[in-house]
Amino acid sequence: MKFSTKIFNSPPKMDGDFFLGIKRILGFKPKDIEIYKKAFLHRSVNKRDADGNPMNYERLEFLGDAMLGTIISKHLYSEVPEGDEGYLTKMRSKIVSRKHLNELGKDLDLLRFVESRIPKSHFGENIHGNVFEALVGAIYLDKGYPYCEKFINDRVIEPYVDIEQLEGRVISYKSLVIEWCQKQKKTFNYSVYEDTGKDELKHFAVKLTIADKMMAKARATSKKKAEEKASRRAYFALQSKIESQQL
Repeated sequence: MKFSTKIFNSPPKMDGDFFLGIKRILGFKPKDIEIYKKAFLHRSVNKRDADGNPMNYERLEFLGDAMLGTIISKHLYSEVPEGDEGYLTKMRSKIVSRKHLNELGKDLDLLRFVESRIPKSHFGENIHGNVFEALVGAIYLDKGYPYCEKFINDRVIEPYVDIEQLEGRVISYKSLVIEWCQKQKKTFNYSVYEDTGKDELKHFAVKLTIADKMMAKARATSKKKAEEKASRRAYFALQSKIESQQL
């Protein structure tokens, strides 16, 4: 077709290489390879369709961003039934952060497919995440929601999404609660109280009070673990206030 020859300016062998490369990344056979070509077409190529509309990956990037958010949200909703809206929103933001999307694009070496008039060495870091999102958008248009969900599950959720690891990577609940108390000028205290449990291993029981009000209790095999556990419970009780930094 004139479209693919003009844009990619390559012999049929290169088109075949592109098809096979995309197929390996997707894990299934594309139905309309032209959609995927557009997912890697940089705006510097300055191409337009028959109606005069710009042809580049940016619209597919927009669509892919929405699909990623929807599918990740669905996963978190199912996997973290105790998480409220604020918690789920924060976790989703960590998973689809620009840094993480850039890493995904690099892992798949998507830059090799990009068609541009700008040397690839001049691209900013975000090009990797941008084309990853555009690829997701192309999958949705080409194969529909089930294939899009499977790709995100195989390439994002299964290898990278560990709820506990994501929580621990960024915050300690104790640190978060203490920081909030200090900003709000509220007193807080972690106190050990008598543990009447009959466990074989010694347990520590901790009570967390904020502004002289008992907010949470917890017990664990170390004082540190008990404090963190109590902090986590207090965090969920106060989450809307902590997130908004309001009294």
